[in-house]
Amino acid sequence: MTIGIIGIEDMAARLVEVPGVVGVMLGGSRARGEHAPDSDWDLGVYYRGPLDVERLRGLAAEVTGGPVEVAGPGGWGPWVNGGAWLDVDGQAVDWILRDVERVRTVWEDCRAGRYEVGTQVGHPLGFWSPCYVGEVALGRVLADPGGELGELRAELRAEAGRYPEPLRDALTAGAVWEAGFLVSNAAKSARRGDVLHVSLCLSRAVGLLVQALFAHHRRWCLNEKGAMAAVAGMPDTPAGFVGRAAALLGDLGGGAGELGARVARAGALVDEVRVVVGG
Repeated sequence: MTIGIIGIEDMAARLVEVPGVVGVMLGGSRARGEHAPDSDWDLGVYYRGPLDVERLRGLAAEVTGGPVEVAGPGGWGPWVNGGAWLDVDGQAVDWILRDVERVRTVWEDCRAGRYEVGTQVGHPLGFWSPCYVGEVALGRVLADPGGELGELRAELRAEAGRYPEPLRDALTAGAVWEAGFLVSNAAKSARRGDVLHVSLCLSRAVGLLVQALFAHHRRWCLNEKGAMAAVAGMPDTPAGFVGRAAALLGDLGGGAGELGARVARAGALVDEVRVVVGG
């Protein structure tokens, strides 16, 4: 199979023939038109109920020309819960399983100002449940025989501002509060020269501030990759945020005094974002 948009659309059409699959969406940079020639093709494979994983394995072997490991629901963890990494004519194609009922539940939670952050391999900042909704909002429907994905996408995009205000309020407040708490803990560890704890606290605090800024600007943050650079172009982001955050995460081997100075600068950055988001 030659991969290009035509090949991907053909693959999506074949995926929806697998029992349990209700639709397929193109996600990632290719859906947003921000891809490079060698960017992966990310396919969200939305399913309901029992999923015929053996049929998925058979299709994966057919399009790649050899056996492929396909993880069924739960095989990759609680949030990125299964799928496959394919190599099709030298091009990476990722199948990512998504339980459509769980996506709907997360959407209702987001509208009510509720979200979860779960531990998930490959997501060092944790997996933030609103990502499920953002994937549908920003993705491109490739195959949708029953029209379900299209209806869900239209529903969530029809919401005022396309980003639920209760979620915006809850996420900005929660993320900035936790970032401040982490910086306070880091200050204690800095006095002891505890590089590991300080670095973990500061890196998570920066990630939380990035999440808060995305929510403040009513933008869906899908993962950590590229997220800090993206906030640089948002209008309310504090001046020099990216450079200042990057400086906090550099070499932390300068001893207790340097650790303490970095923690103080991190505290200032937390305060500025708190002012921006109104926390």
